[in-house]
Amino acid sequence: AMKLISGVIALLISVLCRVVVVRSLGVVKTLPTHRQSLNTCLTSSLQPSWWNSCDVSNLPYDSAIRVLVKYHETYGDLVIPRRFIVPATSEWPTEWHGVKLARHVYNRKWWTKHIAKKSDRVAQLNKIGFVWERMQPEWNLFMEAMVTYRSIYGDVMVPASFVIPRDNNEWSKGCWDLPLGNIVHRLRLRHDFLTGDTAIERKNQLDGLGFVWDVSEHNFLKFLTALRIFSKLEQEEHEHTIMASTIRVPSKFVVPSDDYRWPMILWSYPLGERCEYI
Repeated sequence: AMKLISGVIALLISVLCRVVVVRSLGVVKTLPTHRQSLNTCLTSSLQPSWWNSCDVSNLPYDSAIRVLVKYHETYGDLVIPRRFIVPATSEWPTEWHGVKLARHVYNRKWWTKHIAKKSDRVAQLNKIGFVWERMQPEWNLFMEAMVTYRSIYGDVMVPASFVIPRDNNEWSKGCWDLPLGNIVHRLRLRHDFLTGDTAIERKNQLDGLGFVWDVSEHNFLKFLTALRIFSKLEQEEHEHTIMASTIRVPSKFVVPSDDYRWPMILWSYPLGERCEYI
């Protein structure tokens, strides 16, 4: 009886494993390749690690150009998202299946090995819209993105969820899809990019942009400044009236955006709402 039960369990496990494999293959076969489906190729969970284990940096240039041409034909450009993974379908070169494409073609090692001093290849890549800006070190791209963000929004208080939009000419193509908010968050938390001999120089560059290292302290000082100005303006308006020492801010008070008695950085600041939180 025990042997029979063990046999049945083994059979069930075998069937279950086959179902999982079949479903996995089903996902592979149905991966879309048109422009609207680009986001579906950005999720690593759809790309099993066993799809590709070779070192694609050693593949010949002709192999790389085939996958780049296919990407261009499919999506219309070579602004390849950093998380894009080559689908394991027959339309794409087999040796590139499961590979994070941007990581391998937009780096100095690939450039040195396959492109440097080869003008014919440079011309070939130009024809399909290779984004040469992406060959810069990540720090340079990050700083370019931060400068652009400041020029658009007036500061570098980048929300953690902010990702640089595609097809927006205000941004360099090399920065499209860059998760700028996440990079800023990690920089504050872990001091990414701020190690080694360049740490002090890079910190100074960020300080020059008005980078905020401690968001909580920054927000508190901003609130305190707004409260002091509000109190001062109230006293000036009621200078002949005896006023209580307590500052009372209406809950719906928002700093007017056309009143130059307030610094521009505080325009539209919801001071009343912030007071409600205290």
